[in-house]
Formats: sequence, C-alpha cells, structure tokens
Amino acid sequence: MIKNILTLSLTILVCITANSQTPSLTKFYDYNPAVEHRVDEIFNSLNDNARVAQMIVTSAGELGKPDKTVLKLARENKIGGIVFLKGSKENHKVLIDSLDGISQTQRQLPLLYSIDAEPSLYNGRLNGSAPMMNTIDIKTNQQADSIATIINKTLLEIGFRQNFAPVVDVSPNNEAIKNRSFGNDKNQVISLSKQFIKTTQEQGIVATAKHFPGHGLVSGDTHKKSVYIDGDLKELEVYPPLIDAGVLSIMMAHITIENNPKYSTDGLPASCSRKIVTGLLKEELGFKGLVITDALNIMKAVTIIDNAPLLASKAGNDMLLMPIDETETINSILAEMSIDSIYRQQVYQSVKKIIRLKVYLGLM
Repeated sequence: MIKNILTLSLTILVCITANSQTPSLTKFYDYNPAVEHRVDEIFNSLNDNARVAQMIVTSAGELGKPDKTVLKLARENKIGGIVFLKGSKENHKVLIDSLDGISQTQRQLPLLYSIDAEPSLYNGRLNGSAPMMNTIDIKTNQQADSIATIINKTLLEIGFRQNFAPVVDVSPNNEAIKNRSFGNDKNQVISLSKQFIKTTQEQGIVATAKHFPGHGLVSGDTHKKSVYIDGDLKELEVYPPLIDAGVLSIMMAHITIENNPKYSTDGLPASCSRKIVTGLLKEELGFKGLVITDALNIMKAVTIIDNAPLLASKAGNDMLLMPIDETETINSILAEMSIDSIYRQQVYQSVKKIIRLKVYLGLM
C-alpha cells in the first residue's frame, strides 16, 4: 500500500513538472488533474483559520501598515497577500525577503505580493524608478506591450507577482480616474487593455482589470463619498472581451448602482452586492478568475457600511483588499461559515482558487 501511494505521488509530481516546469499563467483556466490534486492536497492540509487567511490582503509601504504590524500578521498566519503602497524598490525588497523567510521557517503558504503598478501610478508606488508615461498617453498596442514589459521586469526583480492594472474604465478624465485610463474610446480601451493584460500574464504576473462594473463615466470619487451609476451600465461592454482574453483578476468598484431595474444594488456598493459580484460578473459574464475588492479601509463609500469585508465576501469576492482589522475580518467570516454551510463552501472555493493561482505562479 505504501509503495502504491509513493508511486502515485511520484506520478503526480512528474505530471506537474512535465506540464508546468515553469508554471504558465496562460494555462490557469485549463483543466489539469495533477494541479487539481495538488490544490486539494494543500487545501486539506490547512485548518479553517489558515484557509480564510488566504483571502486577506493587507497593505505595506509608506502609506500602508507599519512593517512591524505586517510581519506580525505574517507570523500569526493571518494574511494571504500584501499590496505594497508607496516606497522604494530597495525597501519593498527587504520586507518581501523578510516575509518570505517567515513563510519558509513556519512552513506556511507563500504570500502573494501585489502593487498598483499602473503606468500612471508606477513612479508614485516605486520611488526613484525611471520616469514612466501616463496610461492616457499610451496610444498603440506596441506601446502597451513595451510599457507592460518595462513594468514587469521591475516587479519581478522585487518579487511582485500581481499587478492591480490595467485600469479599463472608459474615462473622459473624471475626478477619480484622471489620467489612469486608456481614454474614452471604448474600442481603444479594450484593445490596449487586452495587450497590457496579455504581456503582463505571459511574463508571469497576474493582471487585474479594474474597476468593475465601470468607474469612468460617473461623477465623484469613492475615496471621498458614495458614488452612483445612475441607470445603464455603460462600461460593461469592456469586460467580456477581456474575460475571453483570459484576464486572471478583476477588481470591484465601491460604486452604487441605482435606477436600473436589473442591476440596482439597493444602496450597497457593487463590491458588496451579490447581484453584481456573483450574479453579473461570475454567472452572467462567466468570469472564473479571482475577484478582489478595491481597498476596504480608506474609501468612504464602503467604510460607512457595517462589516463591509464580510458583506463583500458573501457577495462573492475571493480576495479582500486592505480590511481595517484582519483578525476581526477572519473571525467574522469564520462565524458566518459556522452557521451557513452554503457560504462555507463558497469560501472554500475562493480559497482553492487562490491556492491554484499560487501553484500556477510557481510559489509553492
């Protein structure tokens, strides 16, 4: 029996190695029985606390939580990823190396490091980096490919494997998006976004289309107040081509939808609405990748809601970005799982998706 088990394990290892010596993100949506077995194996080795922690993405850098706090969260196994805000490449790398040391020493799942390296935000997130053109100034697919390649090289050198880019909002330079969009021509936004996503993911970094279901044609900034889509979802047509092209992650906007019989969110931001996250994005549009919230700690459109991280998880988000209190968020999700078996299975599916992504990134 032991010999048979060893033989099976070796066979699975050989299959994984043969199929993905350098795991390719472009294969993420393909069915691979060896990878599925590995995901189940890792998932089954975790308790529920460690599973839920995989959904939590805290912040680091000059505008994030102090390094000491982030390191403590890692030691306590309460996070699955970290978004790095403003800071130098050197400081980001030092912290990443320290965090990797904790994961290895404590035999925990590796962390997924992310950053808002949109062309327009790149220099602000990485102090001292070479000047980068704004997203709005990118006009051709060749430029999108070249810019993405430059960004990817730097991110990989530091250790980042997820980029919260590109912004795919169809924007006439509004209050929140400014120069961060590819413009107000829908077809150009789709074309340039597809190229940016393709280059990013072929080079081993998860791309993230944002901000679903569209933040470009609205007034106001969700950092400061509740913002509304009044009527039709005019930017929704951008997403099906990007989903078909294989984008791996989509970020939800904290934007409320009203005066829309089918998609009104009843006063909630889209990020906390099951009708939008699960009903529209996952079921109607068929998105099978990772759904992540926008920041849950600084945007007034969501901080005014009681227990927004739990609501966002119940809505169908797989990853919760920057909750104010990571421990409280984990405990509230665990409490809900204990009384709602359907929700518990939903959480498990989110966690397996995150583990699967880490397998394909070669982090395991």
